Amino acid sequence: MNNNISILDIIHDTTVDGPGFRTAIYAAGCTHLCKGCHNSHSWNIDNGKGYSIDSLLEEVKEAEFANVTFTGGDPFMQVEEFTELARRIKSETGKDIWCYTGYIYEQIIRSERLSRILPYIDVLVDGRYVESLKDESLIFRGSSNQRLIDVEKSLKSATVVIWNNRRIELSHIHMQNKFSTTSHIAI
Repeated sequence: MNNNISILDIIHDTTVDGPGFRTAIYAAGCTHLCKGCHNSHSWNIDNGKGYSIDSLLEEVKEAEFANVTFTGGDPFMQVEEFTELARRIKSETGKDIWCYTGYIYEQIIRSERLSRILPYIDVLVDGRYVESLKDESLIFRGSSNQRLIDVEKSLKSATVVIWNNRRIELSHIHMQNKFSTTSHIAI
């Protein structure tokens, strides 16, 4: 394992990569190369800057009230390093961690190497972005094939359990309706 992780960016207090305020850590490197990817700059791992696990942990700790999201790129391209970072975030802060990946859960769980990160991830957003399945009404994902997986429940039940936070979904629908109505009235 390398103690450095190739990172494109760190965004504090984002609200689009999971519920509430989050520190989003954008990994460099992705081999999925999804057509229509919103972040194709992330595909080349050399586009990132090397951060130590310690410095990333400090970034997370500085945002006292924000949880964490690993995105990119694909954090699973540097899974050993992200596993160690996730382990330390959980043990030193207890923060909630979401992780985006182009792999599907079933591929990850069958891989000894990839699955080591799962005990530290709260929600896994799995699956490649599929442009023909793009759906802007979905929360926290871009295409309808992608799933929000409750990792702890999935590991315990040995089956995929979809994350469901009804309050957030209802709030999202309310906001869509509010803006749709406002837009309609303004026209």
